[in-house]
Amino acid sequence: MRLYYKRQCLEMLDTIQEANDEIISAIENGRIQEAIGLLEETQQAVIGVGNSIESAQGEGTDAVHALENYCECAYQCHEALCNAKAVNTGEMSGLLHQWIQKAGIELRDVIPTEREVVFLPYKASMWDSLESEWRRLVKEENCMAYVIPIPYFDKNPDGSLGEMHYEIKDFPKDVPAIRYEIYDFENRHPDAIYIHNPYDDINIVTTVPPFFYSSNLKEMTEELVYIPYFVLRDIDPKDTKAVENVRHFVMVPAVKNADRVIVQSENLKQIYVNTMTAIEGEARRAYWENKIEGTGSPKFDRVENLREEDFEIPDEWKALMIKPDGTRKKALLYNTGVTAFINLEEKMMQKIHDTLDLMKQYQDEFVLWWRPHPLMEATIRNMEPQLWEEYSRTVEEYKAAGWGIYDDTPNLDRAIACTDGYYGDTSSLVQLYEKTKKPIMIQRCLE
Repeated sequence: MRLYYKRQCLEMLDTIQEANDEIISAIENGRIQEAIGLLEETQQAVIGVGNSIESAQGEGTDAVHALENYCECAYQCHEALCNAKAVNTGEMSGLLHQWIQKAGIELRDVIPTEREVVFLPYKASMWDSLESEWRRLVKEENCMAYVIPIPYFDKNPDGSLGEMHYEIKDFPKDVPAIRYEIYDFENRHPDAIYIHNPYDDINIVTTVPPFFYSSNLKEMTEELVYIPYFVLRDIDPKDTKAVENVRHFVMVPAVKNADRVIVQSENLKQIYVNTMTAIEGEARRAYWENKIEGTGSPKFDRVENLREEDFEIPDEWKALMIKPDGTRKKALLYNTGVTAFINLEEKMMQKIHDTLDLMKQYQDEFVLWWRPHPLMEATIRNMEPQLWEEYSRTVEEYKAAGWGIYDDTPNLDRAIACTDGYYGDTSSLVQLYEKTKKPIMIQRCLE
């Protein structure tokens, strides 16, 4: 039986036990009509609990038998009161409590507890932030874990909604993703919901529909779990300057609204706890200590198990990676991030031109694997529109020239596994690439 429904039934049984005491008190104090009314109400409540159990477990459970016995006792008491007959309140009290107690024990300890867990990724390229947790839960006994990709919108510079994206077809073939329209969130009320989008309505580049804001989802589940879609450089909580640079990752709606927040390390947990405690007061420190878990990011779990042979590479990319003598070129993963673009603007654009010009000269020995941030285009359109034409032209010219790889697929893991070194901006991708033990070079733009 689903955990959520089992809890509801157990709460109802507790309420019925309280009503039993009121029934006996009403009889003993001569409030017969009140007792009759309470008996009718408790019988209806018991029938409702029994129907819920049978719906989940089928007929014949000891819990339902106990509830049937309760209804029989309550009926006999009801008929006696209606016919002005005496009722042995001591005996009746014992029977009413006995059968509800037995039903509660059976429901709590004998009937198996099932959990229904829902994962709500919005970008396929960010699925790795949830994947290992989903795979763990899929293997759990009595747990149904569903992957339900949700849509998202680009935002126009004026804040209005732009193009809608829905990437369900881009998820791995072994992930049985289902469409969000067919899942009845309100009525199914999953026992847990996992999200990796923290922003609700404060993201100026993209947004998910308001229905999927953390502020709304928390009302439709017993446990809302937030795992960031990114990883950060692991910093010392005492490093004031470094902590200040990551505070904006902490002060987001999902951190406030979630019941659990899972971050990549104990250091980062302490930064989250310290930041939220500074905002809400020292009396709330224990709350945040319990809520934030520094047990690690699924993104790290995924990267540490990558093997190049597990990935399919398009034929045109394979051709670019092979020298005329049949040996393999070194592949350099070139990552351009949105933060650098926002902060440096034209300088960043020039840096991209310089990098492409340089790597073109060495194309006989190296292949450039250019993979921009998944939200690069949406960010430039929204926040740096004056650079959009130049950026899009640069991308198209690079792709047309055919000497390097341009990777805008959702498959980040392939890019990490199949390259020999990293060059590009400081970003969460650097923290992932470190796990491969391959060389890393951070690009700098001259001021």
